[in-house]
Amino acid sequence: MANRIFYIAEIGINHNGSLHNAKKLIDLAKATGFNAVKFQKRDPSLCVPDNQKNVIRDTPWGKITYLDYKNHLEFGKKEYDEIDKYCKKLDMVWFASAWDLPSQEFLGQYDLQFNKIASPMLTYVPLLEKVADEGKFTFISTGMSTQNDIDKAVSFFNGCGCPFMLMHTVSMYPCPEHHCNIKLIEWYKNRYNCDVGYSGHEGGLLPSVLSAIYDVAAIERHITLDRMMWGTDQSASLEKRGQELLIRDANTVKMILGNGFSMLHEGELGKAKQLRWWN
Repeated sequence: MANRIFYIAEIGINHNGSLHNAKKLIDLAKATGFNAVKFQKRDPSLCVPDNQKNVIRDTPWGKITYLDYKNHLEFGKKEYDEIDKYCKKLDMVWFASAWDLPSQEFLGQYDLQFNKIASPMLTYVPLLEKVADEGKFTFISTGMSTQNDIDKAVSFFNGCGCPFMLMHTVSMYPCPEHHCNIKLIEWYKNRYNCDVGYSGHEGGLLPSVLSAIYDVAAIERHITLDRMMWGTDQSASLEKRGQELLIRDANTVKMILGNGFSMLHEGELGKAKQLRWWN
């Protein structure tokens, strides 16, 4: 990845099953300076546990089963064809995290630059195998995983020669700031000798901005049109102003840190001549 921070706007399921909302979110990410947008793709018949499929939920579509609710949120080929076309028109990179093998196969029909392993999928070996076999640069989120889990995933991707970046993640929505553990980014970099990013789920901005102190290669945040919208991820997402401040402040932090090598700045030379009277 480039030396600059790569900003990923996680649309996920915050579109609430509406292609219109999805396009507005893509527009928003483009306008606020994100480099890419990311969606989630799953087959609810596979990903919803059997003991939850028939649980009744209150939703914007009325009282329906959890499986029906999940189906309402899913985009199919018609919607993703339009998303692909729309992103190309805007020159916006898009990709998605697959939550099952058929979904990864589905995404294969699009010329996507990246793959993503979502935190829950880090221990699902069949998906790791399929993604690594594609050889695309892959973002790997580390939420809800042990050191042993991450060791195995990193070893697998290294063994397959598939380029990747670990994304430090705490899978709490929203994540309390005292659980963000931003210092873990440095530990990941030292242990795995790879690029590391931060996928934040906190309600505010500070942890994401502070991640720039550890020279993260990427920052991913959920985005929303309105945090009061219905949906499980909305409260941990950023509205327009939050998106603008994230990119502004994280870039400023990285600029302030500098390169850590140059001691004497050329801008100081004039002052040295003025103030060092003995020279």
